[in-house]
Amino acid sequence: MKGNIDFEAAVATPDMMAAVGKAGRVLGPRGLMPNPKTGTVTNDIAKAVTEIKGGKVEYRADRTGNIHLIIGKKSFEEPKLLENYLAVVDEIVKAKPSSAKGRYIKSLAISSTMGPSVKIDATHAKDTSEN
Repeated sequence: MKGNIDFEAAVATPDMMAAVGKAGRVLGPRGLMPNPKTGTVTNDIAKAVTEIKGGKVEYRADRTGNIHLIIGKKSFEEPKLLENYLAVVDEIVKAKPSSAKGRYIKSLAISSTMGPSVKIDATHAKDTSEN
């Protein structure tokens, strides 16, 4: 409640959401407020914590359709980064609504946190070459 936050995710049971809601002004702007859609409001706390510690990533599209998310860290090996990238592309393609017509991924770019982006041909988003 005082604004001292030293955690990366908050998980709550449905009956505790009234108490957690009081901290909404602090947790909400930081994206830490538990939400049933993201799986952080559940009766199975152990499963939710295991998923979060296992690297579960949530993503949302902004108003213009851009998706920003983390696929890895500097310490990851190249095969792990490639695996994460392909998993993200697969998940985004699976999430395509049936009402969406035409190309779903129009452009694709990948970058480090503070580095320049590298554009990837969206028609070949899932193609990889082992060099």
